[in-house]
Amino acid sequence: MFIGDVVGTPGLKMVDLWLKSFIKKHDVDFVVCNGENAHHGKGMSLEALNQLVAAGVNVVTGGNHTWSNFNFFDTLKTHPQVLRPLNYPKGTYGKGYGIYKLPNGLGDIAVVNLQGRTFMYSIDCPFRTADWVIKQIREQNKDSVKFIFVDFHAEATAEKIALGWYLDGRVSAVIGTHTHVQTADERILPKGTGYCSDAGMTGPHNSVIGMQIKSATDRMLYQTPHKYECAEDDVHFAAVLLSLDHSTGKTVGIERIFYPEYDRGVV
Repeated sequence: MFIGDVVGTPGLKMVDLWLKSFIKKHDVDFVVCNGENAHHGKGMSLEALNQLVAAGVNVVTGGNHTWSNFNFFDTLKTHPQVLRPLNYPKGTYGKGYGIYKLPNGLGDIAVVNLQGRTFMYSIDCPFRTADWVIKQIREQNKDSVKFIFVDFHAEATAEKIALGWYLDGRVSAVIGTHTHVQTADERILPKGTGYCSDAGMTGPHNSVIGMQIKSATDRMLYQTPHKYECAEDDVHFAAVLLSLDHSTGKTVGIERIFYPEYDRGVV
């Protein structure tokens, strides 16, 4: 299971409240979660990381807000269960991928965190970085790594879709994050890679992608900075559930989870 961007205390509480139930219901073996906004809506903290792990998350991925909380830097450098985008320049602390043991003799899973460049920072190429890391994983781990999962933290849908096609058949899944709106394009690409442009936001939806509405609209009305204040209301759990084939590492089933559903007022 991959949980979409967890935003602030409301998102953390939602994971704490519901994750174990979803793990039991769907017989989930491994959970990855994007947590770059878990600390009061922007950044990460050790407290938020510990809360996610206690709730059942195995690995926490990041994005462009990974470095927003300076107090998290030491944790980012050393904690084995937290990742930052791999394609930041050489020397950036933290790690961009990890190899993790699956339960029940299922082998190992590689989790890779990448970040897009369109409308974002001009960092290293995520496509060439993906080529490099896949080669590293295969050469260093031989047959022990059965699965490779990619969290692609990117703004542009076209860039996300392009990476999905580029990696089709070479990784188990490419799931997008960052835009905080769950997309309905989940599918299995022709060579067996599961894909969805955005897993969505686990957090408050009476908001502007997690931010209090007035602060966000004032920022756009006046084109000046305004304090980021995390919203609180209408909290939902957003995730993508993947069924992976043990022999091939490919996706054989993909399902979006959005709980509870929006109240659309339909009678």
